[in-house]
Amino acid sequence: MHNWEKRSKEHQKEYDRFLKRADKKMILKRQQELHEEATAAVDCLACANCCKGYSPRFKTPDIKRISRSMKMKESTFIETYLRLDEDGDYVVKSSPCPFLGADNYCQIYEDRPSDCARFPYTDEDVLFKRPKITLKNSTFCPIVFRVMERFLEVE
Repeated sequence: MHNWEKRSKEHQKEYDRFLKRADKKMILKRQQELHEEATAAVDCLACANCCKGYSPRFKTPDIKRISRSMKMKESTFIETYLRLDEDGDYVVKSSPCPFLGADNYCQIYEDRPSDCARFPYTDEDVLFKRPKITLKNSTFCPIVFRVMERFLEVE
């Protein structure tokens, strides 16, 4: 999709309006189909914008699971890789994510944080329940952009 980032920025107001007044039943009915269509069209490994510029929240179960798989103490894992953000959530200290390989593969994929496993939330009610997150995600994730554009088409 040519120049989608620019188009996403231009369409933020339309996305916001749509998310605020859309028929939730219509969204839920079409959501899975649009999610599958968008994920089939976008190669996440060619993009990895989510891992390059943003951090998921590392919740307690994520920290326990990842530190165990890396054979590290939880405190050492936190000290090495994480910081507390303004919301009090653990996020990675640096961008890109320290677990992103040069080939855009996640080095902890099997144990990745739940936020990563669920991203980009286009198959969940997060899409309309947390519109600020959806709007932000549409500016860096081509899957979210595609889903939002398709919703605008059918509105």
